[in-house]
Amino acid sequence: LPQFIYPMGVIGTLIVIALLLWQKPRLQRVTLILALLLLFISGNRWIAMGLSRSLEWQYLPQEQIPTAEVIVVLGGGTNPAEYPRSTIELNSAGDRVIYAAQLFHQGKADHLLLSGGRINWSSYTTTPAEEMATILEMLGVPLESMWLETESRNTYENAQFAREILSEKDINKIILVTSASHMPRSVQLFEEQGFEVIPAPTDYKATQSNWQGLTRASIPLQFMNLIPNAESLNSVTNSMKEYIGMLVYRFRGMIVN
Repeated sequence: LPQFIYPMGVIGTLIVIALLLWQKPRLQRVTLILALLLLFISGNRWIAMGLSRSLEWQYLPQEQIPTAEVIVVLGGGTNPAEYPRSTIELNSAGDRVIYAAQLFHQGKADHLLLSGGRINWSSYTTTPAEEMATILEMLGVPLESMWLETESRNTYENAQFAREILSEKDINKIILVTSASHMPRSVQLFEEQGFEVIPAPTDYKATQSNWQGLTRASIPLQFMNLIPNAESLNSVTNSMKEYIGMLVYRFRGMIVN
């Protein structure tokens, strides 16, 4: 269902409706104009960067990350070793894994909890948690320092199952590692589970230099920034996913505060 709320879903639906309205040219034109307007609004760099910044800059990096009892790393940054891949690979959110390894080697916590299971319709034979463990071992993190949670299918279950595992170990204070845009939703859900959360965001898209470059660009560049492109459209979709997720979780009572 979310696919029909995101820009490409709405644009595609409008185009299909326009094709069905071939006997009503005026209404057909209005529908196509709406689709075109939505494409320009959701596909330009200003909107994409602004939405990313509104999420990512809620939790800016701390100068000094305090120590905690465990580093919780949320899945989503790996691709499984499915043919023709020869090994597990990092994707665009793979900074989560690299940053978690860096924090571990800095002595911020003695253990990592790797959280991520298979989605029901996935045909992959490994879970994101297992994939992260493989990469982290390559980065020098010993297996005995990693705890794997391989059942969660979404951020709510990440927090819920992490609570089940860490309650048995009497652990309440965590360093939470995930993408910066995903951090606001994640912090809320983990705090709802009673955790003391130290946010450790990574994978920033809206950097200070990018934002300044956008706001100070020349007129020709500003014109180019308004032209729809696939990267901006994808960024807007990802931001909408976060805001819709927070709204749905509040509606369902999963986030109260």
